[in-house]
Amino acid sequence: MPFRYFIKQLLLPPGLLLLLLLAAWWLRRSRPRLAGLCFALGFGGFWLMSLPVVVQWGAKALEREPPLAREAWTSLAQRADAIVVLGSGRERGDLAWGEDQPTGVGLERQRYAARLAKASGLPILTSGGLHYGTPPTEAKLMADSLRDDFGVTVRWQEGESRTTWENAEFSAKVLLPEGVKRIVLVTQAWHMPRAVWSYQQAGFEVVPAPVGFLGTDNARPFGGWLPEFKSIWQSGQLMNEAVGQIGYSLFYRGDDSDD
Repeated sequence: MPFRYFIKQLLLPPGLLLLLLLAAWWLRRSRPRLAGLCFALGFGGFWLMSLPVVVQWGAKALEREPPLAREAWTSLAQRADAIVVLGSGRERGDLAWGEDQPTGVGLERQRYAARLAKASGLPILTSGGLHYGTPPTEAKLMADSLRDDFGVTVRWQEGESRTTWENAEFSAKVLLPEGVKRIVLVTQAWHMPRAVWSYQQAGFEVVPAPVGFLGTDNARPFGGWLPEFKSIWQSGQLMNEAVGQIGYSLFYRGDDSDD
């Protein structure tokens, strides 16, 4: 897992862009024209990733599921049997808390799931395994936070998965024997199409409940054409998702059996 993670981070932006800048420095004397090309690609890539307007455009292409209408929250129990919340990593050893915590993205998902659960009365499953092999599981971190921060008790925890595909596969092992086949799925809007597909392949009927839309008006000065550091991280997330969607279409197509 660590080696796979290392390769993935190295070959996707911004890791790939850093390699191009390093290559530009290394080749600056022996191959100046090639070095110039590497520098232009690396610097240009970073500049594009830093623009909020590019984040907006990229997210709009990925966010294909509409938001769940607020007036539909109270009637969700007529369409589903449970709410599934997907994990999103962790913040390591926060000194304020003295232990690992859910990420900001995870808290966004948990808050939304808690609102849906309170409105509908549906039980919750949290899904997410060990991050870098270190306990507790993401599922437990989310379950504890939902209980302590949002006043919602989690009924099931799926703590084995490392990828979106495994989220679905291992959630099925927990929920299907309980007779739960219809779920409300909570994850980021840009991640939702791949998550929905994975859960459908695992045998679920899915009501998408996307949160954290980025494909809307960025509300930045000059239309989002000024660079921001936060946009680099967001662009990286969107690129990772785009690659994930392509990978799933290639490796899991037609399979009943990723990130």
